[in-house]
Formats: sequence, C-alpha cells, structure tokens
Amino acid sequence: MNKSRLYPILLSLAAITVVSCEKLDLPPGTPSCVEDKIRELKAKDVRNPPAAVWQYEYDGQTVYYIPPYCCDVPSQLYDSNCNLICSPDGGFTGRGDGKCNDFFEKRTNERLVWKDAR
Repeated sequence: MNKSRLYPILLSLAAITVVSCEKLDLPPGTPSCVEDKIRELKAKDVRNPPAAVWQYEYDGQTVYYIPPYCCDVPSQLYDSNCNLICSPDGGFTGRGDGKCNDFFEKRTNERLVWKDAR
C-alpha cells in the first residue's frame, strides 16, 4: 500500500484508540454499556444543550435517561443492560413515543452520571 494512503488510516486508528481508552469519571457501579453510550456521545459533535446521562429508579429498576438535544430528536431511556425501554419525550410531538408516559411522574433518585463539558 502507498505510504500516502496509509498515513490517514493510521492517524484515524490512533485517534479512535485514544478516545476509546480515555478514562471516564463516572459514579461507581455505572454499567459498562452506559460507559459505551457516553463514549459514543463524546465521539460526536458538541450538542447544545450539552449531552448528558441521568440515572433514575423507574418501575422498580435502575434506568439511564439521555435527554433530547434538538428539533424532533426523541430522548432515550435505557435499562441497566442498555436495552432501549422508550423515548419519554422529544420527537415530532415533543411527547416521545408514548411507551412510558408516566416516566417524569414516577422517576425517583435522580443522579447525574455524566455531562459533556467540552
């Protein structure tokens, strides 16, 4: 392979390695899949408002909420294995996907897991 073609590939791999190995300052017990979601958020452009991950108790389980960030983008609510439960808000109507309309009334034990400080 030509050296001029190899250089951009190696540079990209080095950047990916640095981002994926970066130590995140997260609360103890944060599931590794939530860490992966945060790494995905950090790999994207900075959002306004800043991207964040919140932890709550909801329907007898620990859940992780990623708020909507723009326009018609829905929020995401994940269980502790990062299975998508629902979208409580955002989207075209601003009311999410309708699968967990009671999330904001029933959620408890709010805890900020991570907020993008870039």
